[in-house]
Amino acid sequence: MGSLKQVALVLGLGAVLVPLAHAEDWKQAKDEDGIKIELSTVAGSDYKAYRGVTFIKAPLAKVRALQEDVVGACAWIHECKSQKLLKSEGEQSWTYTQFNTPWPVTARDSVMHVTTTEAADGSVTRKLEGVPKYLPEEKGFVRVAKVDGFWKLQPKDGGTEVTYQVHTEPGGSVPSMVANKFVVDAPFNTLKALKAKAEKP
Repeated sequence: MGSLKQVALVLGLGAVLVPLAHAEDWKQAKDEDGIKIELSTVAGSDYKAYRGVTFIKAPLAKVRALQEDVVGACAWIHECKSQKLLKSEGEQSWTYTQFNTPWPVTARDSVMHVTTTEAADGSVTRKLEGVPKYLPEEKGFVRVAKVDGFWKLQPKDGGTEVTYQVHTEPGGSVPSMVANKFVVDAPFNTLKALKAKAEKP
């Protein structure tokens, strides 16, 4: 069961969000390699929410297992430097992730609370919530102030449709050019790498 919680790690990547319920008017930002990325403004935030959707030719169980491997998932999460499972309790888990950031932005880290639920149709949803105060701040890192998002894995056509939606408040100051690039690169590169790993024989 602990493995379910570990899924949180997958989100740790860069997600720092404001309530996604406030995201609206999604606009397509990229459609490449079978991955569609949409962005939305969020009321009261300078940072856009992102949503990536792709179809992976692999069973849901395989995609799920890759997400539940908290340490291993860092290899396919965009700009993930390291990730670890802090605690696992039933369907809940807490993860800590450190991220690489482009100069001159100070490196970020995030603490995520991940809650996994399964629906009657076989789909799996992992709710991601940033809990920045769960751990003391680390020297040399700016803690991501807010993360709000989810992963949804849906069995479809012999494979898995994956949706990754997040809104983050990165904390500290981030140049708009860097922030605007991140909200497209984070979901696209994460989904592309996850897809490649899951579809590998």
